[in-house]
Amino acid sequence: MASVNQFAYVPGTSTYKFAYGGSIPNMPVVNMPADTNWLRWAMLNDGEYYRMYFFKGSSANTLYQAAFNPASGAYEFGYNSIKELQITGAPADADASSLAMLYDSGTKTYRLYLRRLGAPTVLYQFGFNRETSRYEYGYNSIPTLNVAKAPNDTDWHRWSMLFDGSAYRLYAFKVGSVDTFYQFAYNRQTNQYEYGFDSIPVLNLVDIPANSNLTSMAMLFGQGDYRLYFQTL
Repeated sequence: MASVNQFAYVPGTSTYKFAYGGSIPNMPVVNMPADTNWLRWAMLNDGEYYRMYFFKGSSANTLYQAAFNPASGAYEFGYNSIKELQITGAPADADASSLAMLYDSGTKTYRLYLRRLGAPTVLYQFGFNRETSRYEYGYNSIPTLNVAKAPNDTDWHRWSMLFDGSAYRLYAFKVGSVDTFYQFAYNRQTNQYEYGFDSIPVLNLVDIPANSNLTSMAMLFGQGDYRLYFQTL
């Protein structure tokens, strides 16, 4: 059965710890369609539900949505969710091999990000249009964003984003590492994500379960905690 392992940030340190602070250590992901693409996924917390998204098969514009059901202790496909979502207006060079998502509580906008093909420090931003029920490129969003000052060994295949109520944050692993990742934040003065801006530049994971799939990650901010997830092998 598919599931995710949960880590949380230990305040006052540079560490994310497995099952820290009463976090549920592991949560099943159930009822997903047979063509769920488990390699391309993201998560967010909208203040009411923890949500999980996966691309449909090889599609570049269709997502499946699941949400955490406290009664079952599992992420369930379609639970209090639109089961299938469309991404529209993506530039021709948008790279759908991975994605990041967050909930902007300030503007009450669900946001989705794709990188530019061949230029991973360029992000395309989409916003969820409640009238069309689609993620639309540039909707209530700055269409294109840049990431600056990234270390040369940033692993852009393993990245995620979140909004903590004050800062938009981006994270990416260090190439070749299983427990070290970098933190960026959005600088409103320069209109770009900058490595180490208003951030602990280097973060570490501890107590990683052996069954963690370290090839991708998802992050979100929920219940006052910064949280990180790996799928299980």
